[in-house]
Amino acid sequence: MLPVLIFCTVLTALASLLPLSNNQHWIIRGMDFPRLQIAIIAAVLLIVDIVFLDSQSVITWSLIMVTGVCFIWQLWWILPYTVLWSKEVKTASGHDPERQLSILTSNVLAPNHNAEALIKLVKKYQPDVLVTLESDQWWQDKLSVLEADMPYSIKCPLDNLYGMHVFSRLPLEEPEISYLVEEDVPSMHAYLVLRTGDKVRMHFVHPAPPSPTENEKSDKRDAELVIVARSAAESDQPIIVTGDLNDVAWSATTRLFRKISGLLDPRVGRGMYNTFNAKYFFCVGR
Repeated sequence: MLPVLIFCTVLTALASLLPLSNNQHWIIRGMDFPRLQIAIIAAVLLIVDIVFLDSQSVITWSLIMVTGVCFIWQLWWILPYTVLWSKEVKTASGHDPERQLSILTSNVLAPNHNAEALIKLVKKYQPDVLVTLESDQWWQDKLSVLEADMPYSIKCPLDNLYGMHVFSRLPLEEPEISYLVEEDVPSMHAYLVLRTGDKVRMHFVHPAPPSPTENEKSDKRDAELVIVARSAAESDQPIIVTGDLNDVAWSATTRLFRKISGLLDPRVGRGMYNTFNAKYFFCVGR
């Protein structure tokens, strides 16, 4: 058992240490995502070390120390995104429908052709704004039935997994499709006019992730998020950034984004709300 525990402890320590590197390779940056899973593994290893190993052994205490540090380190990153933390965005005390805004964001997964399921969700929850990612011309045609109730839209159908559509019940002013970093990866920007006449600056983004099938490094994703963050920092209007950031809430990149932009994260103090991969019971990202 001891060799197995040593091996697992070394892997856990490596998974905890790798994200500290400034290396932007997808393998390194990918370790930002499963912090909760790594924390659970460290906790299990810690319990096994304490229960089954010789308490008088130096090796045992070394394993306990390493797994304990890994566990605490991972908790430091993820605790703000649990109900144990104080909320960064306070819950509204009033109920004024004229000042409310609801957004439904869906990465449809381009090969998926179950448009009816998404249309049913829209009809059920009646969001003010629907944002779709990975939506191509097929999806645009299928979602056109929503335009009777959501007459304002921004459309950019693409076949490269980076198509994007916005459908809105509320007016969209100065809509713009931008290619901030990569020439085939769009983002959308507009002013959303609330029922009160107030305007909210909207940024809809879907940067390419660091992965073996996309970009080998995270630099392009990080650059796009920083550009949007700087734009937000220069504005004195209410701002919402939504879409698919291809990042996890507690990553160093997202923390940098929040620091530069000054924006608040409604997930802090409420929960992780991880949605990727929707087919897995253990979602790791958003």
